[in-house]
Amino acid sequence: MAFQLDHLHTLVALVEEGTFEAAAQRLRLTASAVSQRVKAMEQAAGQVLIQRVNPVVPTIAGDVVLRHARQVQLLESDVATELGAGLQTGGRTSLAVAVNADSLGTWFLDALAAVPAESGAVFDIYREDQEHTTSLLRSGAVMAAVTSTAEAVQGCSSTRLGSMRYRAVASPRFVDAWLGGVAGAGSDLAGSDLAGSGLTGSDLAGPDLAGLDTAPMVNFDRRDDLQHRFLRGIGGRATDVPRHHIPTSADFARAVVLGLGWGLLPEQQCLTELGDGRLVELAPRHPIDVVLYWQRWNIASRLLDQVTDAVGRGAAASLHP
Repeated sequence: MAFQLDHLHTLVALVEEGTFEAAAQRLRLTASAVSQRVKAMEQAAGQVLIQRVNPVVPTIAGDVVLRHARQVQLLESDVATELGAGLQTGGRTSLAVAVNADSLGTWFLDALAAVPAESGAVFDIYREDQEHTTSLLRSGAVMAAVTSTAEAVQGCSSTRLGSMRYRAVASPRFVDAWLGGVAGAGSDLAGSDLAGSGLTGSDLAGPDLAGLDTAPMVNFDRRDDLQHRFLRGIGGRATDVPRHHIPTSADFARAVVLGLGWGLLPEQQCLTELGDGRLVELAPRHPIDVVLYWQRWNIASRLLDQVTDAVGRGAAASLHP
Protein backbone atom coordinates (compact mmCIF):
# COMPACT_ATOMS: atom_id res chain seq x y z
CA MET A 1 0.00 0.00 0.00
CA ALA A 2 1.13 3.56 -0.63
CA PHE A 3 0.55 6.51 1.68
CA GLN A 4 0.67 10.11 0.53
CA LEU A 5 3.60 12.08 1.92
CA ASP A 6 1.43 14.81 3.39
CA HIS A 7 -0.64 12.15 5.13
CA LEU A 8 2.48 10.63 6.68
CA HIS A 9 3.58 14.05 7.92
CA THR A 10 0.11 14.55 9.38
CA LEU A 11 0.30 11.29 11.31
CA VAL A 12 3.64 12.27 12.87
CA ALA A 13 2.32 15.70 13.81
CA LEU A 14 -0.84 14.22 15.34
CA VAL A 15 1.06 11.74 17.51
CA GLU A 16 3.61 14.35 18.61
CA GLU A 17 1.03 17.04 19.38
CA GLY A 18 -1.51 14.70 20.95
CA THR A 19 -4.72 16.25 19.63
CA PHE A 20 -6.27 16.95 16.23
CA GLU A 21 -6.56 20.65 17.08
CA ALA A 22 -2.89 20.99 18.02
CA ALA A 23 -1.78 19.04 14.95
CA ALA A 24 -3.96 21.25 12.77
CA GLN A 25 -2.40 24.38 14.23
CA ARG A 26 1.10 23.03 13.60
CA LEU A 27 0.28 22.05 10.02
CA ARG A 28 -1.81 25.19 9.34
CA LEU A 29 -4.84 23.08 8.53
CA THR A 30 -8.26 22.63 10.06
CA ALA A 31 -8.86 19.86 12.56
CA SER A 32 -11.35 18.41 10.09
CA ALA A 33 -8.64 18.21 7.41
CA VAL A 34 -6.31 16.40 9.80
CA SER A 35 -9.09 13.95 10.64
CA GLN A 36 -9.83 13.33 6.95
CA ARG A 37 -6.18 12.56 6.24
CA VAL A 38 -6.00 10.07 9.08
CA LYS A 39 -9.23 8.41 7.93
CA ALA A 40 -7.81 8.13 4.41
CA MET A 41 -4.72 6.41 5.80
CA GLU A 42 -6.87 4.05 7.84
CA GLN A 43 -8.91 3.18 4.75
CA ALA A 44 -5.69 2.47 2.82
CA ALA A 45 -4.33 0.32 5.64
CA GLY A 46 -7.65 -1.38 6.32
CA GLN A 47 -7.09 -0.87 10.04
CA VAL A 48 -7.59 1.75 12.73
CA LEU A 49 -4.31 3.62 13.23
CA ILE A 50 -5.21 6.09 15.99
CA GLN A 51 -7.14 5.68 19.23
CA ARG A 52 -9.28 8.82 19.59
CA VAL A 53 -8.43 9.54 23.21
CA ASN A 54 -6.80 12.59 24.76
CA PRO A 55 -3.94 12.58 23.96
CA VAL A 56 -4.27 10.32 20.93
CA VAL A 57 -2.48 6.96 21.05
CA PRO A 58 -1.38 4.92 18.02
CA THR A 59 -2.74 1.40 17.72
CA ILE A 60 -0.35 -1.49 17.00
CA ALA A 61 -0.94 -0.90 13.30
CA GLY A 62 -0.50 2.83 13.89
CA ASP A 63 2.92 2.20 15.43
CA VAL A 64 3.98 0.42 12.23
CA VAL A 65 2.84 3.28 10.02
CA LEU A 66 4.30 5.87 12.40
CA ARG A 67 7.71 4.19 12.16
CA HIS A 68 7.42 4.28 8.37
CA ALA A 69 6.41 7.95 8.45
CA ARG A 70 9.41 8.91 10.59
CA GLN A 71 11.76 6.99 8.31
CA VAL A 72 10.37 8.81 5.29
CA GLN A 73 10.83 12.16 7.03
CA LEU A 74 14.42 11.28 7.90
CA LEU A 75 15.25 10.30 4.33
CA GLU A 76 13.57 13.45 3.01
CA SER A 77 15.74 15.51 5.35
CA ASP A 78 18.89 13.76 4.16
CA VAL A 79 18.01 14.50 0.55
CA ALA A 80 17.31 18.15 1.33
CA THR A 81 20.63 18.47 3.17
CA GLU A 82 22.54 16.81 0.33
CA LEU A 83 20.96 19.27 -2.09
CA GLY A 84 21.78 22.19 0.18
CA ALA A 85 18.12 23.04 0.68
CA GLY A 86 17.58 22.13 4.33
CA LEU A 87 18.82 25.16 6.23
CA GLN A 88 18.35 27.59 3.35
CA THR A 89 14.60 27.01 3.36
CA GLY A 90 14.43 27.06 7.14
CA GLY A 91 13.64 23.34 7.21
CA ARG A 92 14.59 21.41 10.32
CA THR A 93 14.39 17.69 10.97
CA SER A 94 12.99 16.62 14.32
CA LEU A 95 14.96 13.62 15.51
CA ALA A 96 13.15 11.69 18.25
CA VAL A 97 15.52 10.03 20.74
CA ALA A 98 14.86 8.16 23.99
CA VAL A 99 17.34 8.46 26.85
CA ASN A 100 17.40 7.64 30.55
CA ALA A 101 17.24 10.52 33.01
CA ASP A 102 20.74 10.03 34.45
CA SER A 103 22.39 10.13 31.02
CA LEU A 104 20.29 13.16 30.12
CA GLY A 105 21.35 14.87 33.35
CA THR A 106 25.06 14.16 32.91
CA TRP A 107 26.68 13.49 29.53
CA PHE A 108 24.04 13.14 26.82
CA LEU A 109 23.26 16.80 26.11
CA ASP A 110 26.97 17.53 25.68
CA ALA A 111 27.04 14.78 23.06
CA LEU A 112 24.07 16.25 21.17
CA ALA A 113 25.68 19.69 21.27
CA ALA A 114 28.56 18.21 19.26
CA VAL A 115 26.29 17.31 16.32
CA PRO A 116 27.26 19.66 13.43
CA ALA A 117 24.97 22.68 13.25
CA GLU A 118 24.69 22.28 9.48
CA SER A 119 22.86 18.99 10.04
CA GLY A 120 19.70 21.04 10.53
CA ALA A 121 18.46 18.79 13.33
CA VAL A 122 16.28 19.59 16.28
CA PHE A 123 15.83 16.96 18.97
CA ASP A 124 12.65 15.56 20.47
CA ILE A 125 13.87 13.90 23.68
CA TYR A 126 11.83 11.17 25.36
CA ARG A 127 13.00 10.64 28.93
CA GLU A 128 12.53 7.02 29.93
CA ASP A 129 14.20 4.44 32.18
CA GLN A 130 17.09 2.71 30.40
CA GLU A 131 15.30 -0.64 30.77
CA HIS A 132 12.21 0.62 28.94
CA THR A 133 13.55 2.82 26.12
CA THR A 134 13.47 -0.06 23.63
CA SER A 135 9.66 -0.08 23.77
CA LEU A 136 9.73 3.39 22.20
CA LEU A 137 11.96 2.07 19.42
CA ARG A 138 9.58 -0.81 18.73
CA SER A 139 6.61 1.51 18.54
CA GLY A 140 8.31 3.88 16.12
CA ALA A 141 8.02 6.78 18.56
CA VAL A 142 11.79 7.33 18.46
CA MET A 143 14.56 6.71 15.94
CA ALA A 144 17.32 5.93 18.46
CA ALA A 145 17.67 5.25 22.15
CA VAL A 146 20.14 4.93 25.01
CA THR A 147 19.20 1.62 26.60
CA SER A 148 20.48 -1.11 28.89
CA THR A 149 19.23 -3.76 26.44
CA ALA A 150 22.05 -5.28 24.39
CA GLU A 151 19.87 -7.27 21.98
CA ALA A 152 18.93 -5.13 19.02
CA VAL A 153 15.27 -4.34 18.46
CA GLN A 154 14.08 -5.65 15.10
CA GLY A 155 15.15 -3.24 12.40
CA CYS A 156 17.78 -1.60 14.63
CA SER A 157 21.49 -1.91 15.32
CA SER A 158 22.96 -2.02 18.82
CA THR A 159 26.34 -0.61 19.90
CA ARG A 160 27.81 -0.73 23.38
CA LEU A 161 28.47 2.77 24.76
CA GLY A 162 30.07 1.92 28.11
CA SER A 163 29.05 1.66 31.74
CA MET A 164 27.47 4.33 33.91
CA ARG A 165 28.88 3.84 37.39
CA TYR A 166 26.61 4.41 40.38
CA ARG A 167 27.68 4.79 44.00
CA ALA A 168 25.46 4.24 47.04
CA VAL A 169 25.65 7.46 49.04
CA ALA A 170 23.98 9.42 51.82
CA SER A 171 24.59 12.65 53.69
CA PRO A 172 26.69 12.53 56.91
CA ARG A 173 23.64 13.68 58.86
CA PHE A 174 21.60 10.81 57.42
CA VAL A 175 24.35 8.28 58.21
CA ASP A 176 24.52 9.50 61.81
CA ALA A 177 20.75 9.35 62.23
CA TRP A 178 20.03 6.01 60.56
CA LEU A 179 23.24 4.01 60.27
CA GLY A 180 25.06 4.79 63.50
CA GLY A 181 27.79 6.88 61.88
CA VAL A 182 30.82 5.46 60.08
CA ALA A 183 32.33 3.50 63.00
CA GLY A 184 32.34 -0.28 62.88
CA ALA A 185 31.98 -0.45 59.13
CA GLY A 186 30.41 -3.69 57.98
CA SER A 187 30.68 -5.32 61.39
CA ASP A 188 27.05 -6.46 61.48
CA LEU A 189 27.04 -7.85 57.92
CA ALA A 190 29.53 -10.68 58.28
CA GLY A 191 27.92 -13.86 57.01
CA SER A 192 25.08 -12.07 55.24
CA ASP A 193 23.89 -13.39 51.89
CA LEU A 194 25.49 -10.96 49.45
CA ALA A 195 25.19 -13.11 46.35
CA GLY A 196 24.99 -11.27 43.05
CA SER A 197 26.67 -8.09 44.26
CA GLY A 198 30.15 -9.32 45.18
CA LEU A 199 29.82 -7.61 48.56
CA THR A 200 31.15 -9.14 51.76
CA GLY A 201 30.96 -7.81 55.29
CA SER A 202 34.72 -7.26 55.44
CA ASP A 203 34.61 -5.39 52.12
CA LEU A 204 32.23 -2.71 53.32
CA ALA A 205 34.61 0.00 54.40
CA GLY A 206 31.77 2.43 54.97
CA PRO A 207 28.90 2.86 57.42
CA ASP A 208 27.23 -0.08 59.12
CA LEU A 209 24.46 -1.03 56.68
CA ALA A 210 22.48 -3.30 58.99
CA GLY A 211 19.91 -0.51 59.52
CA LEU A 212 19.41 0.19 55.82
CA ASP A 213 16.27 -2.00 55.79
CA THR A 214 14.34 0.67 57.67
CA ALA A 215 16.14 3.81 56.47
CA PRO A 216 14.36 6.04 53.93
CA MET A 217 15.58 5.68 50.35
CA VAL A 218 15.21 7.99 47.37
CA ASN A 219 13.73 6.50 44.19
CA PHE A 220 13.47 8.25 40.85
CA ASP A 221 9.98 6.88 40.21
CA ARG A 222 7.96 3.75 40.87
CA ARG A 223 9.85 1.79 38.22
CA ASP A 224 13.28 2.65 39.63
CA ASP A 225 14.72 -0.63 40.93
CA LEU A 226 18.36 0.36 41.41
CA GLN A 227 18.17 1.04 45.15
CA HIS A 228 16.22 -2.18 45.71
CA ARG A 229 18.83 -4.15 43.79
CA PHE A 230 21.55 -2.74 46.00
CA LEU A 231 19.54 -3.46 49.14
CA ARG A 232 18.87 -7.05 48.09
CA GLY A 233 22.56 -7.43 47.24
CA ILE A 234 23.61 -6.71 50.82
CA GLY A 235 21.09 -9.18 52.20
CA GLY A 236 18.48 -6.61 53.10
CA ARG A 237 14.73 -6.65 52.56
CA ALA A 238 13.60 -4.71 49.53
CA THR A 239 9.94 -4.50 50.55
CA ASP A 240 8.17 -2.00 52.77
CA VAL A 241 11.14 0.36 52.75
CA PRO A 242 10.17 4.02 53.29
CA ARG A 243 10.90 5.87 50.10
CA HIS A 244 10.75 9.28 48.47
CA HIS A 245 9.97 9.60 44.75
CA ILE A 246 11.93 12.43 43.12
CA PRO A 247 11.37 12.25 39.33
CA THR A 248 14.18 14.49 38.04
CA SER A 249 17.86 13.59 38.00
CA ALA A 250 19.22 16.83 39.47
CA ASP A 251 16.57 16.99 42.21
CA PHE A 252 17.11 13.31 43.03
CA ALA A 253 20.79 14.06 43.69
CA ARG A 254 19.91 17.17 45.70
CA ALA A 255 17.45 15.19 47.83
CA VAL A 256 20.23 12.75 48.76
CA VAL A 257 22.66 15.58 49.57
CA LEU A 258 19.98 17.23 51.73
CA GLY A 259 19.55 14.03 53.74
CA LEU A 260 16.03 13.01 52.71
CA GLY A 261 17.26 9.48 52.10
CA TRP A 262 20.05 7.36 50.66
CA GLY A 263 20.34 6.53 46.97
CA LEU A 264 22.58 5.49 44.10
CA LEU A 265 23.98 8.40 42.14
CA PRO A 266 26.05 8.47 38.95
CA GLU A 267 29.68 9.31 39.65
CA GLN A 268 29.31 12.55 37.72
CA GLN A 269 26.74 13.68 40.29
CA CYS A 270 28.48 12.67 43.50
CA LEU A 271 32.29 12.58 43.26
CA THR A 272 32.64 16.27 44.12
CA GLU A 273 30.30 15.90 47.10
CA LEU A 274 32.15 12.78 48.28
CA GLY A 275 35.39 14.71 48.05
CA ASP A 276 34.21 17.69 50.09
CA GLY A 277 32.34 15.65 52.70
CA ARG A 278 28.77 16.50 51.77
CA LEU A 279 28.16 12.82 50.99
CA VAL A 280 29.37 9.54 52.49
CA GLU A 281 29.71 6.40 50.37
CA LEU A 282 27.94 3.37 51.84
CA ALA A 283 29.97 0.65 50.06
CA PRO A 284 33.09 2.41 48.75
CA ARG A 285 34.70 -0.51 46.97
CA HIS A 286 31.54 -1.79 45.33
CA PRO A 287 29.88 0.60 42.91
CA ILE A 288 27.17 -0.66 40.58
CA ASP A 289 27.83 -0.47 36.85
CA VAL A 290 24.92 -0.24 34.38
CA VAL A 291 25.99 -1.04 30.83
CA LEU A 292 24.42 1.26 28.24
CA TYR A 293 23.87 0.68 24.52
CA TRP A 294 22.96 2.90 21.61
CA GLN A 295 20.22 1.41 19.47
CA ARG A 296 19.20 3.15 16.27
CA TRP A 297 17.17 2.40 13.20
CA ASN A 298 19.18 0.30 10.78
CA ILE A 299 18.63 2.73 7.94
CA ALA A 300 21.12 4.64 5.82
CA SER A 301 20.84 8.25 7.02
CA ARG A 302 23.51 10.92 7.10
CA LEU A 303 21.81 12.72 9.98
CA LEU A 304 21.39 9.60 12.07
CA ASP A 305 25.04 8.73 11.39
CA GLN A 306 26.12 12.17 12.61
CA VAL A 307 24.12 11.82 15.82
CA THR A 308 25.43 8.29 16.36
CA ASP A 309 29.04 9.48 15.99
CA ALA A 310 28.48 12.34 18.43
CA VAL A 311 26.82 10.07 21.00
CA GLY A 312 29.66 7.54 20.70
CA ARG A 313 32.30 10.21 21.31
CA GLY A 314 30.36 11.65 24.24
CA ALA A 315 29.94 8.25 25.85
CA ALA A 316 33.63 7.41 25.39
CA ALA A 317 34.57 10.62 27.21
CA SER A 318 32.14 10.16 30.11
CA LEU A 319 31.39 6.48 30.69
CA HIS A 320 33.55 3.61 31.92
CA PRO A 321 34.69 1.20 29.18
